[in-house]
Amino acid sequence: MVTNQIIIDEITEENKETVRRLLVESYQQYEHEYTNPQDWENYLSNIKASVDHPDVEKILIAKSEEKILGTLQLFLSSEKAYQRPELQIFSPIIRLLAVHPEARGHGIAQELLKAGLQFAKFQGANQLYLHTGDKMQKAIRLYEWFGFKRDQSKEFYNNDILVKCYRYDL
Repeated sequence: MVTNQIIIDEITEENKETVRRLLVESYQQYEHEYTNPQDWENYLSNIKASVDHPDVEKILIAKSEEKILGTLQLFLSSEKAYQRPELQIFSPIIRLLAVHPEARGHGIAQELLKAGLQFAKFQGANQLYLHTGDKMQKAIRLYEWFGFKRDQSKEFYNNDILVKCYRYDL
């Protein structure tokens, strides 16, 4: 899949199902990391439902020639993103950054991250956050290359998995 110009836009009602499929196809690579099949099914259900999350502020999509190749979600606080007010994050948070497996390596994730930074600046924020886990090593390398720094003070455990926090200072 060759990408020409990448356009960042907001999700519409008409492309929600396409974004849902993209999320599933993008995160499918992590299925083998789950020893309990029910945990995987729960994760997949949560990913699909995220497109209709009532607290999401904005869902961005990356398109090339009208084909949706990537997405990310933006929330305004840790309470809205994770129902975790105790993290005390009152700045935008990126969740569920995804690029279709066939479209990787063409700068789509970087364009979505840049749009996330623009959103945070527009909100008047001083930071942009995201959370990830050890199973997502390629993503972590991308975030660090992009300029995100680890912020252990905003990390938490989801069951027995450490959810790592990365912060970009604006």
